[in-house]
Amino acid sequence: MEEQDIGELKKQLLALLKKEALKKGEFVLSSGKISNYYLDGRVITLAPEGAYLVASIILGLIKDRDIDAIGGPTLGADPIVGAIACLSHIRKIPIKTFIVRKTAKEHGTQRQIEGPALKKGSKVILVDDVATTGKALIEAKQALDQIGIKADEAIVIVDRDEGARENLAKAGCKLESILKVKDFEL
Repeated sequence: MEEQDIGELKKQLLALLKKEALKKGEFVLSSGKISNYYLDGRVITLAPEGAYLVASIILGLIKDRDIDAIGGPTLGADPIVGAIACLSHIRKIPIKTFIVRKTAKEHGTQRQIEGPALKKGSKVILVDDVATTGKALIEAKQALDQIGIKADEAIVIVDRDEGARENLAKAGCKLESILKVKDFEL
């Protein structure tokens, strides 16, 4: 996929986000912060066009990176990794995906990391829909660190530019975003 293709896909994704996911009003974010807007990423990632655009862009961004899997914190990453898994299979460049629970489940396999087994030393990229402070991504990274999985890169659909990049850097993870809040011209 060429860079101009990714650029066009980003334009389409931005238009879709503005139309469907951007809500104005007063909202309490998962970080606890109060905001006068909310980006509901799941409205996009759970819709066919949005899932396709996000998966296509991320696959384009990671195509030359040496990684073993891609995944992230539940619930934001769930539809993203499902779309990536499906599209990577269709394109014959299959990539393993995983989900990180907030805590290990207390029944069954009692795992915190769900998906195909990752080996100690595996290199992964984290994904999420929207990053404010980066808390969910940092917690996912910490869970992976505990089992010897290297997660030093993260990709989000939108970076709200409210500290996530800096907080993730302190945790040893570089944040890349498809879009930034400034792209919405709020």
